Amino acid sequence: MEEQRGGGPSHWWRYGPPWGNRPDGPEPHPARLPWRSTALITAFVLVGSNFAAHSQPHRVQLDGYARVLLLVASLLLLWRHRHPVAVAFGTATAALVYLSAGYAYGPVFLTVAVSCFSAVVAGHRRAAWAAVGLLWAGHALVALWLYRWLPPRGDTAASVGQEIVVATWVLAIVALSELGRVRREQWARERADRAQAAKRRADEERLRIARELHDVLAHSISVINVQAGMGLALLDSDPEQARAALTTIKAASKEALGEVRQVLDTLRAPGAAPRAPAPGLDRLPELVEQAAAAGLTVGVQGEAPHLPPGADLAAFRIVQEALTNVVRHSGSRHARVRFEQGGGELRLRIDDDGPATGADAGGSGNGLAGMRERAAALGGTIEAGPRPDGGFRVLAVLPLHTREDQ
Repeated sequence: MEEQRGGGPSHWWRYGPPWGNRPDGPEPHPARLPWRSTALITAFVLVGSNFAAHSQPHRVQLDGYARVLLLVASLLLLWRHRHPVAVAFGTATAALVYLSAGYAYGPVFLTVAVSCFSAVVAGHRRAAWAAVGLLWAGHALVALWLYRWLPPRGDTAASVGQEIVVATWVLAIVALSELGRVRREQWARERADRAQAAKRRADEERLRIARELHDVLAHSISVINVQAGMGLALLDSDPEQARAALTTIKAASKEALGEVRQVLDTLRAPGAAPRAPAPGLDRLPELVEQAAAAGLTVGVQGEAPHLPPGADLAAFRIVQEALTNVVRHSGSRHARVRFEQGGGELRLRIDDDGPATGADAGGSGNGLAGMRERAAALGGTIEAGPRPDGGFRVLAVLPLHTREDQ
């Protein structure tokens, strides 16, 4: 993790330069000229050429014309990002004129290397190769034939070894430029992959929160709606029963507010551990009591197993949503919850005897979609639909051991 956050050489090579780490793809067109790097290259070229001239007394010594050529070749690098092709040919031409005038070999080749590197990584490979080829062909022409008429006087033809050195230098520039281009494309792909992964994680988190809010609110509001209707109906004839309905409404709304607050707290403090434990099958008796308060009798068959936290929450929400659908969409006042284990799987079945009272009782709403998403996230399945003998059935098959507990 430190390597990813830091800016060391290994981070630079693996993830790209800091100024290129943009989640939306390749870098935009540069707005500023690279003054600092160009100034450093210019100083190195001018100073290095003076030292090279002193170590090569047989070549023409530097004069004002030579320094102008070196300055032009270096200052062209200011526009290497905006106009890479023109700068590549410009630096190659300036270097060729400099060498044709008989001046000492030296750092002038650095300007050509930098400009061609910029052209290649910007996607202008052929133009960069052509510029380097122009410089090499021009140098070969001067060193093997035109040297007779060009300074310095008394110069001789270049040897094969010298030309091999120049050709090796050219190939090195091309190879390094191609390596830079490949790494740049790889960085762009990795940035796009990371952006896609971040978007996918955000979408998954958004869907998870939407499922939690839907399950909490749908169940609690269904209970509140039933109890509110009962309280209004019994307000005059049976005040005590109406008072009990209002008490149930208060408890259901308090629980809903607590769970919604827990979801919102995770949004306000991402990465922080929730302060309250997530609900699980250990709260099934509480869920049965809430269903009974809404007028639904729930029978539980089998023993709820101990599940990992994620699977435990999913199983609880599936039962909660299935019972909520019975309250909202079924004419039956009886439901059955059955647990079966075997083959490393939990078969969770919720049945009611119907008949359906709502137009969407067939299961096309967000509740069943959320249940399917929860089961699929754990590697399980959900089957929901009307039973042959009437009523409705929800069958969830969940693995008893998921990746989170291994």
